[in-house]
Amino acid sequence: MGLQAVNPFFDINMANHDIFGLAEETPMVLLKQMTRQVRPKVMAKLEYMNPACSPYYRAASAIIRDAEERRLIHPGMTIVDWTYGSSGIALAMASISRGYKLLLAAPDRISQEKQDLLRALGVELVLTPSSALPGEQASCMNVAESLVKGMSNAFFAGMYESPLSLKVHSEATGSEIYSQTDGRVTHVFVPMVSGATAFGIGRCLKGRNPAIRIIGVESQGSIYQGLFRDGTPGAVAPSELEELGSRRPSAFWEPALIDEVMQVSDHDAFNCSRELLRMEALFAGGASGAVMAAALQASSSLGEEACVVVVMPDFGGWYLSKMYRDEWMRQHGYYRKAKSALEQITAEDILQLKARRDLIVAYPESTLSEVFEMMKQNDVSQLPIVSYNAPIGSISENKILSILIENDEAMNSKVVGFMEKPFPVCPPDATISELSDKLQQSASGVLISLSDGRLQLLTKSDLIDALTHQ
Repeated sequence: MGLQAVNPFFDINMANHDIFGLAEETPMVLLKQMTRQVRPKVMAKLEYMNPACSPYYRAASAIIRDAEERRLIHPGMTIVDWTYGSSGIALAMASISRGYKLLLAAPDRISQEKQDLLRALGVELVLTPSSALPGEQASCMNVAESLVKGMSNAFFAGMYESPLSLKVHSEATGSEIYSQTDGRVTHVFVPMVSGATAFGIGRCLKGRNPAIRIIGVESQGSIYQGLFRDGTPGAVAPSELEELGSRRPSAFWEPALIDEVMQVSDHDAFNCSRELLRMEALFAGGASGAVMAAALQASSSLGEEACVVVVMPDFGGWYLSKMYRDEWMRQHGYYRKAKSALEQITAEDILQLKARRDLIVAYPESTLSEVFEMMKQNDVSQLPIVSYNAPIGSISENKILSILIENDEAMNSKVVGFMEKPFPVCPPDATISELSDKLQQSASGVLISLSDGRLQLLTKSDLIDALTHQ
């Protein structure tokens, strides 16, 4: 086969010559399934869809280019740093294509997938004890710094403390969040490791609208919550989360740029990540699950006017041997059975399919004649009987018919003397299986008690409609 002719219309200047030169935004997607029980709009900022599968790709490229421009490095040199995995992968991808070697120190608890990829990239990887605290000789931070001091042709990248990391999240990530929400963002939930992402985004967004709330999210056993609330770093404790939390204060610490710090357990983080995959088709890591869990918890008290952004930093593919493996989850006591499709449909979901209107109710002092007229006018066959907003009974067309057959003068009698048992009451998060069980117990309807005190009625036909919409 001969060589293909060069397309004369192809513009070589339009091609991307460097994967780290890509300037496209990371996606912002609306979450629909996991957010059915909260009122705000919740958006996921998929930072793990950057070229290196993490937000570190922007910082890694900026650090290498800056060092080249300042003639601190040249091809053939060794770049040294410490990492929890994702930052090292980004740094390797930014370095090897420019002719640099890479030497990284990492805690031994990072996933096998990260270790395998780093070695596949040609990285020399030094694993250190995960139990070693910052400042201790065996910690990955100290090991990396010691390694570079003993080398004559090496450069310490210091990604976690580089001012360029803060800059890219202020100029790029924060700006994207603002533009992708048309400036309507009200709350941003951000993972905290070095703090560059949280404080960079905070600097950008609060500069545009000081009312925007920035909520940092960390693992339990990280120091930031204590540092933020009373100025004292929190007690350090081990965590299986690999890309979240810190054991030492951030070089970028500026508490005025954040409004709260929330902690999330490993159990909640991992299970939330697994639900993101099953319910939203988002293949995210444990840190992303932690940020999502915090956002869902906080959003339960927010109104419909809020626009919540959840920054998701890590890729789920790095954890196939850990949090996405049932056996590993069981061994560590994190396993939670996934909800079935039926269990995911709730009363609130079913009500969303109905045209919302105020529930028609009868009162104890109403006569059968009045109640029957209400049924005809509103085209319903049954009504709850309510006293002081509490259901005390019910009445149906069939019941009224049987009463009149026995006594045709009963139409002017009060309904309280003929009422049937009240409909069962369920909360909005009751599953369709729970609602079905109630209806099977001879009940013709189920009342749903809404958060504002109002009641809504669901019947078997409503449940059938919901199932046929799936």
